[in-house]
Order: sequence, then C-alpha cells, then structure tokens
Amino acid sequence: MNLDYNEAKTLLKSLMGQKDKFPEDVTIIICPSTPYLSAFSEVLKDQGWVQLGAQNNYFEDSGAHTGEVSPTQLKSLGVSFCIVGHSERRNDFNEDYGILSKKVKALLKHGIRPVFCCGEQLQVRDSNVYKEFVIKQIEDSLFKFSAEEIQKIVIAYEPIWAIGTGKTASAEEAQEIHQLIRNRIASQYDENTANQVSILYGGSCNSDNAGELFSQKDIDGGLIGGASLEAESFVAIANAY
Repeated sequence: MNLDYNEAKTLLKSLMGQKDKFPEDVTIIICPSTPYLSAFSEVLKDQGWVQLGAQNNYFEDSGAHTGEVSPTQLKSLGVSFCIVGHSERRNDFNEDYGILSKKVKALLKHGIRPVFCCGEQLQVRDSNVYKEFVIKQIEDSLFKFSAEEIQKIVIAYEPIWAIGTGKTASAEEAQEIHQLIRNRIASQYDENTANQVSILYGGSCNSDNAGELFSQKDIDGGLIGGASLEAESFVAIANAY
C-alpha cells in the first residue's frame, strides 16, 4: 500500500523507459495496488516483456462481496499473476489455510497464476520448528491440487522476521527452506513437478544481496517489496538474476 496514483504512474513510466536494461530471459511481474490495475493494464497490454499481477483476490467470481476483487475482474484487466497469502494478509486479515486454498483454486480456474506466500515468524524460527511450520502451510493449502495445477503455482518463501526489518535470511538459510519445499513437492508428486515450480525469495531482498540469493540452486527469483519502489534498484535486482 505504497505510492499515490501520480507517484505510481511516475515509477511505471521510469520502469518502462528502462526496458533495454532488463534481461530478456527473466520474467518481470509488476503488482500495483488494486486501484491502479486498470491504468497499468492499459500501459502494459502491448508490452510482452512485463506481466501484470495483483496483490490479492477473493475466491468468488461475483456477488455481494463489497470491497473484494474477483478473479474474473482481474482476468478482464489482463492480470496474469496474483499474490496469495502474503504474511500481512494472514496476520492482518486472518486468512487461514482453507481460505488461501480457495483463493488459489479460483485463480487457477481463470488461468491466473497464484504467487503463494509462505514463511515463519521470528518466534517460530527461534523455537526451531520453522521447517515443519512452513511445510504445513504448503501441505494444507496446496496439496489438494493436481500435479498439473501445482506446476502453475509460484511459491514465495518470505521469512516474516526479514520483511521490512532490514534483516535478511542468509543465502544458506534461504536455500535450506527452498530446497525443503522443492523436496516436499517431489515426495508428494514427482521430481519433474517439483522442478517446474518456481520458488521465489521474499524478505528484504535488495540490489546488494540479490546476486548471492539468486545464485542458490533452488532460488528461482524474488518477490521484491520496498526495493521495487525505486526503478534503478528494481532493474539491478532483475539483472542480479
């Protein structure tokens, strides 16, 4: 929930002006605040090098759900990705495993790829049950889907203790969880399915640490928050991949 409309337009214009600086083999997804999706959609509709994403969705296609945004509405704007289950949604709006599973199902129904967030709080990590905690988030929300559906879901590991705090999981700590997630998907489905799933790192990823994080075997990219609010920083992170 950053930037007013004019600031957001300025940032988008700056990003579009630096198209040639983005690597061609990296998928770029921009997820603006919901009120700006329509305007961003108009700018991006003819730009094949960048995808439009949303930050949230409801699990019904339509109806009396004032204030919510349906997958059909997102689809009509050309949205191709949508973030699901970010820690702030879980904490601030009490989104549980069941709700998140329904959101993912609704997105897949309309051909929108979910970016499913998982991660642990500091007390969970300090209690040394973080591996079980993260895997339960994956199992309870996603393992009812088919292998074909799972391959369309992007998973974003975000250690909650590293979001907006300036703290970052070390590359080794991040890789440990990414590998754990991929291995668990492989054991539930198969290795090919697990290898098709993109697993992103989110949590104070910036232009200084992106290179080391992205060099890890199981880290396929980043879910970038604060560092994406400055065009040069975002370009640098994309190139670090």
